[in-house]
Amino acid sequence: MEFAFIQGILIGLIVSIPMGPIGVLCVHRTLTKGRAAGLVSGLGAATADTFFAIIAVFGLSFVTEFIEHKRFYLMFIGGIVLVAVGISMFLKNTIKQYKQKDLVQNRRLMGSYFSTFGLTLANPLTIIGIGTILAVYANIKDEFQSMFILIVGVFTGAAFYWTLLTQIVNAFKKKFNLRFLWYLNKIAGIVIIIFGLFAIFNAFYPKI
Repeated sequence: MEFAFIQGILIGLIVSIPMGPIGVLCVHRTLTKGRAAGLVSGLGAATADTFFAIIAVFGLSFVTEFIEHKRFYLMFIGGIVLVAVGISMFLKNTIKQYKQKDLVQNRRLMGSYFSTFGLTLANPLTIIGIGTILAVYANIKDEFQSMFILIVGVFTGAAFYWTLLTQIVNAFKKKFNLRFLWYLNKIAGIVIIIFGLFAIFNAFYPKI
C-alpha cells in the first residue's frame, strides 16, 4: 500500500513539474496577487490531474473515448482560452493590480482555482501523459484499495509541488521591483499566448 502511495506521489510530481502555461500562470499570480492566489491556482491543476488519474486507473473508457473523439474541440477551445488569458495578462495594469492584490486575492481565489482546473481539463494531452505513466504500474489495477491510494498519492505529489513552487516564488518576490513585474506581465502573457496558439495548431495538425 505504501508503495502505491509513493508511486502516486512520483506521478503527481512528474506531471506537474514541466513549466507549461499553468506553471507560468501560477508564478505570475503568486507575484502579482499573492501566495494564496498562486497556491489555489496550482491546486486547481492538481485536482484536474487527479481527475485524469482516476480515469486512467479505473479504466473509465467512455470518458477516455469522449475525450479522444472531442479532442479537436477540446484543444481548439482550450487554445482560444489560453490566448484570451495571455492577452488579458499582457494588457493588465500590473502596478495597479499589485497594489490592490489583497482585495483581489480575497475576492477571486475560487476563480483562480476553477480557471486552472478548467484549463488543465481542456488539455487532453494530460490524460495521455498520465495514462502512459500509469501503464508502468498496471500490476495494481486489480486492487481497489491500491488504486485509491495511488490516486491520493497523485494529488498529494501534485499539491506538494505547487505548494513548494508558490512558497519559493513568494519568498523571493520582495526582491522584484514594480518594473520587473511589469515586464513579467508582458512576458508571461506572450508565453501563454504562444502555448494557446500551439494548442490551436495541434488541434488541426495533431500528428505533426
